[in-house]
Amino acid sequence: MIWIYLAVFTGAFLFDVIPIPGPPAWMIMLFFYIGYDLNAWFVLIMGVTGSVLGRYVMSLYFGKISHRLITIQKNDDLSFLGNKLSQNRNRAWGLVFLYTLLPMPTTPLFNLMGVAKIKPLTVLPPFFIGKLISDGYMLLAGNIVVKDIPAMLEGMLSLKSLLITIGAMITMAAILFTDWMLLIEHKKFRLKFNVFK
Repeated sequence: MIWIYLAVFTGAFLFDVIPIPGPPAWMIMLFFYIGYDLNAWFVLIMGVTGSVLGRYVMSLYFGKISHRLITIQKNDDLSFLGNKLSQNRNRAWGLVFLYTLLPMPTTPLFNLMGVAKIKPLTVLPPFFIGKLISDGYMLLAGNIVVKDIPAMLEGMLSLKSLLITIGAMITMAAILFTDWMLLIEHKKFRLKFNVFK
């Protein structure tokens, strides 16, 4: 039976290691939870752990390839933002925790973490706690709402999932195109679109 829980871990890891917004990891957790009648707490712990590790690995490799995709100036700008976030851990933890509770993909957060080289302790603990709460809620709600796997798969292509994906893309664009040095140091907002090589 332990292999099923390892499959939950692996599935959540694979869902969250990709650098573009995709299906949320709770969907694979719900699939195994309902399909194999598993213990909700074990599914939640294994799934969230896989999800957090997947996001962390994604941030590492995305940070390493970002210099090939993004200009030196934008890399410096995002590194500056990362340093500012790392200086005030309480504020960073609060922001990450609240963001994780929102029904938004966390891909932009970890893309930023990788490019800005934010220290893992600035993001991972509140992300883990937030994921336990939000994914736990989705498991409980999903158990009530979802009666069969085809209905869950249809939900992946709903208007809500499309709007969430668009919201994630807008968030990624806002992070990428905002001139963070100007905003933080001089309180002036400016978008810079020439950030790609």
